[in-house]
Parts: sequence; structure tokens; C-alpha cells
Amino acid sequence: MARKLKTYQTSIGFYDLAVAAPSMKAALQIWGADSNLFHQGFAREVEDAGVVAATLEHPGTVLRRPVGTDGSFRVTSDLPKDLVEGPARTRQRKEPARRSEGKTVKPDGAAARKAAAAFDQQQRKREHAQRRADIAEAKQRERRSARIAKAQQALDAAEQEHDAQDAALQAEREKLDKRADAEQQRWERQRDKLRAALDHAKEHR
Repeated sequence: MARKLKTYQTSIGFYDLAVAAPSMKAALQIWGADSNLFHQGFAREVEDAGVVAATLEHPGTVLRRPVGTDGSFRVTSDLPKDLVEGPARTRQRKEPARRSEGKTVKPDGAAARKAAAAFDQQQRKREHAQRRADIAEAKQRERRSARIAKAQQALDAAEQEHDAQDAALQAEREKLDKRADAEQQRWERQRDKLRAALDHAKEHR
């Protein structure tokens, strides 16, 4: 069963923002606030007839108007940057949200149910979009991990091959060094013998 919607309003930067949502928590999520504006005194529930009617026409959608005016709230596609950065960046001192002096209203049951159903539908769409985004992000992380693992495996294999080649070359160098030493010793013995024979030949005429 769809939950009854309430209208919540806050003032951030150069705009008043309003939204129809089932709870304060839902309103904060829709606004994208990173802190509890209600506990800080920057947001509240409103019953102004015009504001309630406007938000119920677009449940779950942020409406805005220039701050300090009594004009109509309108649908906006973006939010003030100051909202997600926190109210401290837009106000030098804490001020309670302005209370409208407009007429209060209670929407009829049919309109309230219709707005609540529309909100639930929009909420499901947002959740579905978020799930798709989470799945896409998870797949991207998996692909990145696979690329990293493949590259690491190639590096490890190349290092192992290099170590094997280096060990083989080192063994060959040791063999060549031994052969060179043996050849040097053989040559020295032969040279000594040949020199002795040469000296002996010179001494006997």
C-alpha cells in the first residue's frame, strides 16, 4: 500500500525547494542532502495550499522558486550545488526555515492516493536505475580486476622466464670460465715444455 505523502520545504542558496515525499528521510534523499536539514532547522513540513498542490502534481520531484518570494514552485532538473555541500557554506548563521503564511490544505483522499502511487512508481524507477548503475559499476570493477590479474599474470610469467634464462646463462658462463681456466693451465704446461725443449736445442750444437 502506498504511503501517504507529505510536503517538505527547505531554503538553500538562492532557492526554496519543496518536495512531496512519505517521510523526512525520503525528502532528504531526493534533495541529495548530506546532512539532516530538519534537525539543523533548515527544513520542515509545510501545509501551504499552493505548495502542497504543486508538489502533489509532481510527487518525488524537487520543485523550486527564488528564495524570499511567494511565487509558484516549478519543476527543476538540477539542484543548487550548496545543498549537497551543506548549509554551512550558504549561511553564516543558522536560521530556521521560513514559514509560509499561505492557506493550509488537506488533499482529498483520491488525489493523495494518486500522488502516493505516483511517488512509489517514481521511487521504484529510481531504485531500478540505481540497481542498474550498481550492476554496471560492479561489472566495470570485475573487468578492471580481470585486466589487472591478466597483466599481473603476464608480468609474473615474463619474470619467471627471465629468471630461467638468466640462470641458464649463468650456468653457461660458469662452464665457459672452467673451460677457459683449464685451457689456460694446459697452455702454460705446454708452453713451459716447448720453451724447455727450445733452450735444450740451443745449448747443444
